Amino acid sequence: MALIPATILTGFLGSGKTTLLKRVLTEAHGQKIAVIENEFGEENIDNDILVSDTNEQIIQMSNGCICCTIREDLRATLQLLAAKRRKGMLTFDRIVIETTGLADPGPVAQTFFMDDEIAETFLLDSILTLVDAKHAAQQLNDRVEAQRQVGFADQIFISKADLVSAEELDALQHRLKHMNPRAPQKVVHFGEVALSEVFDLKGFNLNAKLDIDPDFLRDDSHDHAHGEHCDHPSHQHDHHDHDHEHGEHCDHPSHDHEHGQGHHHHHDDDVKSFVFRSERAFDPAKLEDFLGAIVNIYGPRMLRYKGVLNMRGTERKVIFQGVHQLMGSDLGPQWAEGEIKMSKMVFIGIDLPKDILLQGLDQCLI
Repeated sequence: MALIPATILTGFLGSGKTTLLKRVLTEAHGQKIAVIENEFGEENIDNDILVSDTNEQIIQMSNGCICCTIREDLRATLQLLAAKRRKGMLTFDRIVIETTGLADPGPVAQTFFMDDEIAETFLLDSILTLVDAKHAAQQLNDRVEAQRQVGFADQIFISKADLVSAEELDALQHRLKHMNPRAPQKVVHFGEVALSEVFDLKGFNLNAKLDIDPDFLRDDSHDHAHGEHCDHPSHQHDHHDHDHEHGEHCDHPSHDHEHGQGHHHHHDDDVKSFVFRSERAFDPAKLEDFLGAIVNIYGPRMLRYKGVLNMRGTERKVIFQGVHQLMGSDLGPQWAEGEIKMSKMVFIGIDLPKDILLQGLDQCLI
């Protein structure tokens, strides 16, 4: 039997998750969707509206939040849903899990891989993150949960963009891209999103495509600065006259747009990403040892990582990805005739030691 796709919907408080969810539920798409929602936080869905508008069965969790400490709860709920579906008591084609505005999506995602029974029934499709453009700068500066939600995302939707200037929106998009270069960003109005952009995104598929924004890859100039020491005066040469104006609070994203492409981005976000590339092949044993060690030590801080690798001993691409300590790899298609065999990896995490990782990977090459 085909696996039931699951989507995790996360996002900042007030970003419009509820609006998006309602739209998805009420649109005539002919799909039955089970929603697992935690009645926690400021924006509880108005149950009456949802249940009366649609035939969906909404399952509230007894204790609200789906986070680490009560991951068992999510598992039990998923198992119950699957059991009822097998017995014909419920019908649904897919599930959407709406997390609270402050939840870390990591444990929710891990539930789909760590429990065999869940893994045999459900397929985690993707993590969607809604970002409220109006309050994003402050939320990203103040809350590491907001940053984590961005780091985990397979797809980012930016809402309330009409409430900010074009420059502020541009600065926000640059900032998000530095945190997570593999998630496409889309500006949405009032939850109006085509369902093709919400479901079946295959964010957790091991596919041969590693979607990293090409501008991010092209722009090597930001590598040295990656936000660690962006407040050094040497990086402020783009400002000329307005140095003095916002020297003190240069981490505000709204000041980003002055520097050409926003490369020397100033806010020192905890969640950062970096890319490793090489045309030399990897030694499989060395790489496995190194990645195993890294995941052991830094796993809790590694949000998402993914790569398409050129490995010695195979003519096929090797694809790997992971969430926290969970890592999987697979053989992909053959390298095409004339295609440059280049390994590309992206790591998204909280204060990861970029130098250690890049040097270590370098030493795994043949």
